[in-house]
Amino acid sequence: MSPSALYRTVARAEAITWTLLIIAMVLKYAVKVGDWPVSIAGFVHGFVFLTYIATSVLVGMNQRWSKRLILGAAATSVIPYLTVPFDRWLERRGKLVGSWRTQASEHPADQRWTDSTMRWLVARPVLSSIALFVLIVAVFSTMLVMGPPGGRS
Repeated sequence: MSPSALYRTVARAEAITWTLLIIAMVLKYAVKVGDWPVSIAGFVHGFVFLTYIATSVLVGMNQRWSKRLILGAAATSVIPYLTVPFDRWLERRGKLVGSWRTQASEHPADQRWTDSTMRWLVARPVLSSIALFVLIVAVFSTMLVMGPPGGRS
C-alpha cells in the first residue's frame, strides 16, 4: 500500500468513525437509549483517531513534510470530517506523491536518526504494523484508565 493509499484510507476511516460517534450521541441524548452507543462508537473512534495521528506522522516523515504540516495533519482529526478535505488538499499539492522511502538518498534529511528510523519501519511493514498497533493500544489503554474528557459521571 502506498503512502497516499494508507493516508487516504485512514483519513476516511476517521471521518466514518466521527459519523458513528455523532449518531451514538444522538441516540444517547435525543433518543435516550443509554450510554452504550457512545461507549462503543467512542471506543472505535478513539482507536481510529490515534491511528490517524500515527499515520499522519509516518506518512509526513516519509513524504518529508514540514513539522508544521505534520502537526496540522494530525490536528485535522479533532474537527469532524476535516481529514477528508485535508487529504484532497495534500493530493492537489503533490504532498502524497511517491512511494515508501526504504533507502537513504543524498537528501540531507536522510542522515537524521528520525529518517533512518522511519526507513527501517517502512522496510518492515508487518513488524511495523504490529509495533504501531501495540503502541496505539498502550496509549489508548492509558487514556481509558484516565477516563473520558470531562471525567466520569
